Amino acid sequence: MKTTLQQLAQTANTTRARAAKSRTVVLAVLSTLLGACSVVPGQHMETPASLPVSTTSDGAVREAEQIPIVPIDLNLIKQLNAGDGQMQVANQLDLFAKPGPYKLGPGDVLQVTVWDHPELAAALGQQVQNNKPGDPGQGFVIDDQGNLSFPYLSHPIHAAGKTIGEVQRQVRADLSKEFREPQVTVRVASYRSAQVYVDGEVRTPGGEAINDIPMTLTEAINRAGGFTGNADRSHLTLTRNGTSYPINLSLMSVNGKNPQDILLQPGDMLRVTSRDQNQAYVMGEVNKPTAATPTTDGLLTLSDALSQAGFINQGTANPRQLYVIRQENGKPLVYHLDSASPVSMLLANQFDLQPKDVVYVDNGPLVRFNRVLSLLLPAINAGLTAAIVTK
Repeated sequence: MKTTLQQLAQTANTTRARAAKSRTVVLAVLSTLLGACSVVPGQHMETPASLPVSTTSDGAVREAEQIPIVPIDLNLIKQLNAGDGQMQVANQLDLFAKPGPYKLGPGDVLQVTVWDHPELAAALGQQVQNNKPGDPGQGFVIDDQGNLSFPYLSHPIHAAGKTIGEVQRQVRADLSKEFREPQVTVRVASYRSAQVYVDGEVRTPGGEAINDIPMTLTEAINRAGGFTGNADRSHLTLTRNGTSYPINLSLMSVNGKNPQDILLQPGDMLRVTSRDQNQAYVMGEVNKPTAATPTTDGLLTLSDALSQAGFINQGTANPRQLYVIRQENGKPLVYHLDSASPVSMLLANQFDLQPKDVVYVDNGPLVRFNRVLSLLLPAINAGLTAAIVTK
């Protein structure tokens, strides 16, 4: 009898020990679950955002720099649009000019005709290699010193920097020493002294000779065959004397500026960028993360980018946490939009994205908790199985 009581007491103690161990496992699991809300796997936007702590070259610790988060509202949109317009006009002030007569230069080929003097009819000049099929084959070339030589002239005429009319009058005056009232005609047979270069998204990129037709911005694009289907008309760059000028054709039309008033100079290079180079990136809780491409006019609003990404994922996104991350003057700047607001889509339709902007849609707290739980479930199942086995 005594032995039986001892066995029962020992069995009861073992049961209580296993129960205590099971309670310990369950409490550990519960504490892990309760603390899971502070753990966020994957991407998540923290507020306020800050740059990571870093050290300087001398080893000193640099404090974290707070990144400003600017709410997207009507005042911000007005401010951004006004700033873009002022910058665009300021960048183009040096480009607007009135066209003047064509000035001759070294390499140009001239045809000089003296009427009623058959002895000069054979003076056709030297054979010139054609640049284009329409160029004449013969003429008098202005040499690298800018001088023009012609029979019966007392000395070569310096033609570089002068107009056709000025050279014609000078040739007539010099020939008057040998002939009585000569009738002289001078015309350009081939324009070879000055070129501009058009590159990028045009149909026939390359050099374009400047001739008596003013080389305006639209004339240069037309001679290059016009824009391709992938051209971004809001991001043209004109490089002159080491300085680059951004040109936005779409914004010029809005501001009442005529691209025909931009006059290109010899040596200018015009580049038309492609739309693929000016994409914005949409990521986070959207149905189809993507690189959003602007239209041919270079326009890409926040609503356009969300549309290309399949809009916000209604099941996982937190609509109040939509961000646009942009780099300005070497520093990041974050814009915030509460897309749950009734006027949010109106604001998104007026907020213009810039190339390389990042649109991020944050996830909701319950989604983050579920993701943490999915990571912890294998460990939870293992703990509960161990507790059951030890019972």
